[in-house]
Amino acid sequence: MLRVPRILLIDPLETARKTLAERLHLQGFLVTECRDGAEGAVLALEDPPAAVIADLSMPSISGVQLCRLLKAEGGTAHVPVVLRGPEGRRNQFWSEQCGAYAYVVKGRMGQLVRALRSAIERAEASFGGDFFVQSSAEGLDVRDRIASHLDSALFDSVVAAELRRLGTSESFDRLIDLLSQFVSQVATYRWLAVTRNQPARAAVHTNSGSRDTSVAQMRAALGVSADVPLFLVEDDDAVSDSSGPAPIIEPIPFGEQVIGTFALAPCTEGHVQDQLLVKTIARELGAALRMASLVEESRLLATTDALTGLVNRRAFSDWAQRELRRTQRYNDALSVILLDVDHFKQINDRYGHAAGDLVLGSVARQLMNGIRNCDVVARWGGEEFVLALPSTPLDGAREVAERARRRLENANIETNEGTPIPVTASFGVAQVDSQESLEQLIDRADRAMYTAKSSGRNRVECSRTATGAAA
Repeated sequence: MLRVPRILLIDPLETARKTLAERLHLQGFLVTECRDGAEGAVLALEDPPAAVIADLSMPSISGVQLCRLLKAEGGTAHVPVVLRGPEGRRNQFWSEQCGAYAYVVKGRMGQLVRALRSAIERAEASFGGDFFVQSSAEGLDVRDRIASHLDSALFDSVVAAELRRLGTSESFDRLIDLLSQFVSQVATYRWLAVTRNQPARAAVHTNSGSRDTSVAQMRAALGVSADVPLFLVEDDDAVSDSSGPAPIIEPIPFGEQVIGTFALAPCTEGHVQDQLLVKTIARELGAALRMASLVEESRLLATTDALTGLVNRRAFSDWAQRELRRTQRYNDALSVILLDVDHFKQINDRYGHAAGDLVLGSVARQLMNGIRNCDVVARWGGEEFVLALPSTPLDGAREVAERARRRLENANIETNEGTPIPVTASFGVAQVDSQESLEQLIDRADRAMYTAKSSGRNRVECSRTATGAAA
């Protein structure tokens, strides 16, 4: 005997509902009518129909909420939902997002019937004899179940909204700081961690009392090596327990790519809300993480010399201007070293421009190896480099320049074919004078550098004041 598909029709307008039910009956469907979204959800959960037709806007719960609820329940996950409403791209979008089989503009009866038949045929082909499955309400009243799902949906939307606000963080570190402040309000955990794939970064929010344990657990769980830069947020918002359940780990997607990982180390085992929270955060964090990375990349491109990886001239000048004001305010010392690679044109002519680029990169690395954290090295232009040494008088700067000169002279720089390239440089050193501008300081270092070149190259010369004393 041919089975007649039973349709659950939910429409708050009685006249329109009766008319549509009659037309569906003429098309060979058995129709159960309902005027309220929540009541319709109860009927569907208690006795799943072949398909559901629901209005996008209804009393108590919307068609979008109803669809999400039915898709979340095992007994009704297979039941196709066709949503109806006025014309509009937004309505179509939300129908697709909630998992509806189709969205049909009201009044288009032929389109509605075709959508119903197609949905039922596809569901029967996919589920076969298990299509009509009785939904179980054990342990939870169906109305409580509706409330539970709506609460989860609300929680999900709140979390998503909070994470979207992180898109203005502008840096990986600030993003993690703000993320930890939010997550600690909605979950209790030992630590949380975020990793970023390109460029590789990792961050951990932990209690300072269990920092080392948390970092070790994070590295082991996420496979983060010791050479990946790590940012730490330490405060009492994270619990100081050193042991507990295994972390919940989810990939962070952005489009078709996985760009990182989010992990939460809970304090108690098997908390469903923690798992949902981690999934939601990982799903929504991708856009904010990518945005922060793009801002960092753009700032890096604006301040970094692409060939050597050093800060560029503009970024150096901005930093040096601030450092000069600090130096003069506190009557401190500040010295600069300007150097020029000797016979660089001959290196390019003899070995090729690729070898010249290799030399500049090697010089940059040699200069970086011999400085303190507070010192700054920049590419000044062409084959010229500049070093700024805060709280360093002229004699100390001269020693730094001399050590750098010897390192370059003894450096083992070779072409890609293994041909050695002899490299030396000429250095000019100057210490800032009282009320002197940065331009004047750099100019004196530049003149001292050209004195070194005219005196035979591969040497260090210091600038003198107008009176002949060391500046």
